[in-house]
Amino acid sequence: MTSQTISNTPTPEQIRRAPKVLLHDHLDGGLRPGTIVELARDAGYDRLPDTDPGKLGVWFREAADSGSLERYLETFSHTVGVMQTRDALVRVARECAEDLAEDGVVYAEVRYAPEQHLEGGLSLEEVVEAVNEGFREGERLARESGHRIRVGALLTAMRHAARALEIAELANRYRDLGVVGFDIAGAEAGYPPTRHLDAFEYLKRENNHFTIHAGEAFGLPSIWQALQWCGADRLGHGVRIIDDIQVHADGSVKLGRLASYVRDKRIPLELCPSSNLQTGAAESYAEHPIGLLRRLHFRATVNTDNRLMSGTSMSKEFEHLVDAFGYSLDDMQWFSVNAMKSAFIPFDERLAMINDVIKPGYAELKSEWLFQQTASTSGSVDSEG
Repeated sequence: MTSQTISNTPTPEQIRRAPKVLLHDHLDGGLRPGTIVELARDAGYDRLPDTDPGKLGVWFREAADSGSLERYLETFSHTVGVMQTRDALVRVARECAEDLAEDGVVYAEVRYAPEQHLEGGLSLEEVVEAVNEGFREGERLARESGHRIRVGALLTAMRHAARALEIAELANRYRDLGVVGFDIAGAEAGYPPTRHLDAFEYLKRENNHFTIHAGEAFGLPSIWQALQWCGADRLGHGVRIIDDIQVHADGSVKLGRLASYVRDKRIPLELCPSSNLQTGAAESYAEHPIGLLRRLHFRATVNTDNRLMSGTSMSKEFEHLVDAFGYSLDDMQWFSVNAMKSAFIPFDERLAMINDVIKPGYAELKSEWLFQQTASTSGSVDSEG
């Protein structure tokens, strides 16, 4: 094995240790199966398809893979169903931060819709404060176990509902207390982002940040509206920008007006490979548009979307990409720096994360081949002597 091979092909263990940045992860899509079972028991929630954690985890993945929108949405009815009390929200948020830190994530923006957690009598403010408390507890416990992570919350409004402005105002009130931005999510078809222009105009007036789920299921019109009508800072998914890129038989590439705009303006794409396979946005990892988008130097980032439903983690996402595209630690660093540049925290804090955490972390991993090579050479000399 050459030093070049050792240097450039990360092992699963190196991928896990590499400092990773996550911008698109849903709180209600990342619960531990065992936690769901325990919370359901405590809340008297009796609608789970299985109460064995192992079998329940398999059910979630199979339901998400089934191709049935009804079954896919049912998965979230169960997770949201057990997240209706303060204690449950604190626990889920705490475990989310711990799980991400254990996987090598050093910065994460985790999104959730406060309006979906009111059935137990909580107010919107109480929901936000419970989740923030859980994230802070998770960060502390991660530090105690030797990991470092910073978690920011994104408050999501459901695009089929009519509370976007209210949630945007909520995000603005808590912007210095753990909430870093705003999002809208839900079915794209029939619910264009322009239905919530008042919320986006409000956020722009307040100099606040927002991302919009767009370009996953609906395509280019969704991306165009999110950017040119609503003014999104980032695109949640955005994978369908590939529809505005022509690849010719000779390998040459021509970008359409919208794709050129997205690349020229360095608009971040929150790509979620495993989730995109489940929703049909890509046929396989090898065919996922992220390969072309990375080659064309779009501001592409790697994300998990729903870790429970996809049976994934940031490390697993990168393992798939390493297998599919032969990505190196340099590629992983490129994606991670892209994501950190695109985060919704102040510039100086992003720069510190890049220079003091991410780059040194990858430099250490990339230097390991030197020691491996030295040990190999030394062993050969000793055996010859």
